[in-house]
Amino acid sequence: MSLDQAKTHEQPRVVLSARGLSKTFGSFDAVKNVDIDVLDARVHALIGPNGAGKTTVFNLLTKFLQPTRGTISLLGTDITGLAPDRVARMGLVRSFQISAVFPHLSVLDNVRVALQRPNRLATQFWKPMSSLDRLNGRADELISAVGLGKERNAIAADLSYGRKRVLEIATTLALDPKVLLLDEPMAGMGQEDVGVIAEIVRNVARERAVLMVEHNLKVVADICDHVTVLQRGEILAEGDYATVSEDPRVRTAYMGTEEA
Repeated sequence: MSLDQAKTHEQPRVVLSARGLSKTFGSFDAVKNVDIDVLDARVHALIGPNGAGKTTVFNLLTKFLQPTRGTISLLGTDITGLAPDRVARMGLVRSFQISAVFPHLSVLDNVRVALQRPNRLATQFWKPMSSLDRLNGRADELISAVGLGKERNAIAADLSYGRKRVLEIATTLALDPKVLLLDEPMAGMGQEDVGVIAEIVRNVARERAVLMVEHNLKVVADICDHVTVLQRGEILAEGDYATVSEDPRVRTAYMGTEEA
């Protein structure tokens, strides 16, 4: 039995959950009573038209925003009142829409920097650079896993936009996340890079949960196990892609933007 077949027979475990998640800015309800369960070893997409509240939900789940109401749990622990750095150390790691790499460092050094925290080297600034050499093996594993082996020693600033996003995924994986949140990982990419990132996400989800905001519905259809559709801050529909794409409410929500 293949891994993908085995996944369909296993009882999935909820690793990130929210109940009644709400966020109000003044008199504006940006997110209203959102319930969401993210399962281990699955790709879960959060989609919806512009202004639907997707990024706000991301910011709430990762604690960059504090919810007005509702609760959030990670691996069975209530994280509603915790700070972003605390939940990141617990295994909830996110990327951003804008690529966040060190442009003047090499691909290898970007990944080595990311590996310092899980290896307890982040605050030991007095140690010589050679102390990071023991991270090279794991760094090379991550670089190879995302297909950047040929660019190992390239300066990040010299990479194409798509390859920078690939490097960013490698640096987030260096933190060994239990739940990986990707905010529009395919945004601004050509079709070739989209295919590369989609395959990386598919492989990443073999060992951890992935929650992603994504506008490319072909990618959502191809790689996502579960889809939550937001509209005006509320859940409009959810299920697998085949189910939500046939929902007339979803078709109406996307009319004039993308065909669902």
